[in-house]
Amino acid sequence: MLGFFAVQNFTASPVQRLTFEVVQKWPHDTDAFTQGLQVWGDFFLEGTGGLGKSQLRLVQPESGAVYRSKALAPDEFGEGVCLVGDEIYQITWKNQIAYVYDAQTFERKRSYSFSGEGWGLTYTGKHLVMSDGSDTLYFRDPQSFEVVRTVKVRQGSRAIRQLNELEYVDGFVWANVWQTSEIVKINPSNGAVVAVLDCRGLLNYSDRTGHEDVLNGIAHRAHTDTLFLTGKNWPYIFEIKVRQSGDPKP
Repeated sequence: MLGFFAVQNFTASPVQRLTFEVVQKWPHDTDAFTQGLQVWGDFFLEGTGGLGKSQLRLVQPESGAVYRSKALAPDEFGEGVCLVGDEIYQITWKNQIAYVYDAQTFERKRSYSFSGEGWGLTYTGKHLVMSDGSDTLYFRDPQSFEVVRTVKVRQGSRAIRQLNELEYVDGFVWANVWQTSEIVKINPSNGAVVAVLDCRGLLNYSDRTGHEDVLNGIAHRAHTDTLFLTGKNWPYIFEIKVRQSGDPKP
């Protein structure tokens, strides 16, 4: 197993502190326990979790309506999703199964088995990147789902655990840190956290329904260079511009 691990330098380096500006907010189904989010053309591709509630969804942003959906089996708990060419990948939490669907029809084409838990999933253009709730990112071959390498995520010398939903943006992996209001920006070559986005205050108290769970869901729209952020059972998906917050701090 040691052969999978990339050589990493955990020397402390400045980490940029980031904040945000809300550009727009879009309606979001409060029954959607969001596990994965991606922009796909004029739609959101969303994976939801929960036993008996897990789905793959194509969602219309303006209305929040589900345009197309595919339910998982009642005993399967859905997690991260991502688009790879004309296929959609969706992983499960503890079922140790990854499904591949036809992107246009949501018909299931094949599946893969894997060890451990599945949390977040994204695609670099070459490899799938998967999290399992630990401090490790797994880079997988999309054709075989085999692990080709792993990296440990560190902020300086500190391990960043509970990595959840992932999004690949301009050469970096962005990851929700479960049960926090932080999103970390990770250099995928060595696992170093280069920036932290503080999302406190994103969902105002006046917008809360009392049924929300944690922040989870990151999607990037390239032509506006904006991020879409949401949480499990949140009433909105927020479109934001990322802003720098002061000078880099160690």
